[in-house]
Amino acid sequence: MIMINSTTKHIIVPAGETREFVLYNEPQADYHFVQEEGSTLRVHVVCLSKIATSEQWQSSIIVDQNATNCRTELYGMGLLHDTQHAQVHTCVNHHIGGGYSSQLFKFVLDDQSKGSFKGELKIMPDAQQTEAYQTNRNILLSRQAEMLTEPQLEIYADDVKASHGATTGQLDESALFYMQQRCIDRDTATKLLLCAFFDEVLKTLSDEKLQEDLLAEINSVL
Repeated sequence: MIMINSTTKHIIVPAGETREFVLYNEPQADYHFVQEEGSTLRVHVVCLSKIATSEQWQSSIIVDQNATNCRTELYGMGLLHDTQHAQVHTCVNHHIGGGYSSQLFKFVLDDQSKGSFKGELKIMPDAQQTEAYQTNRNILLSRQAEMLTEPQLEIYADDVKASHGATTGQLDESALFYMQQRCIDRDTATKLLLCAFFDEVLKTLSDEKLQEDLLAEINSVL
C-alpha cells in the first residue's frame, strides 16, 4: 500500500501487478492511472474533517484500462462538519474487453458542510465482456448539509454488465430507537451506526492497522 500526495500525477500500473494507493486528506488530488494487461488497481480516498489541514478537498481520479483482464477498485469515504466541502470526481475508461471496475463512495455530512460526487463510467466499443459498477451512499445529519451526486454511464458496447446507484438520506430512526430501548444513549447509538456505515469501505483496505487507525479517527471526529 502506498500513501501518495499531489506531487504524483501520472501512474502506470504494470502488467500482472497489483497496486494500492491511499489519498489521505489531500486538499488537491489529481491523478491519472493507466493499467497494463492483467493489472489490479485499488485507490482509497479519505476525507476526515476535524483532523484535516484544509476546509476543502478536490479529488480527481481518472483510470484508463488499456489492456485485457484489468481490475479497478475505487473507494472513498468522507466525514464532513462545519463548512467543510469535498468534491470527488472519478472516471473509469474501459478501452479493451474483459475488464472489471467497481466504485464505492460514502459520505456523512453535518452542520453546513457540502459534498459532491461525480462518477463516470465509459465502456468503449471494443470493451466487450466488461463489468462495471458504481455506488454512492450518503447520510445527512443536518438540514443545512448538502450532497450532490452525478452518476454517468456511457456504454458503447453490447456485451457488458454495468450499473450505478446513489442514495442520500438520514440515519435510520427506527434503528436509533431500537438501540435506545436497550439502554444505549442516542449519541452512542449514532456513533455506532455511522461506524457501521463506513465499515464497508474500511474493510477494503488491505492494511488492518490502517483500518483500526481510521476507525479511531472517525470515532474522535463524531
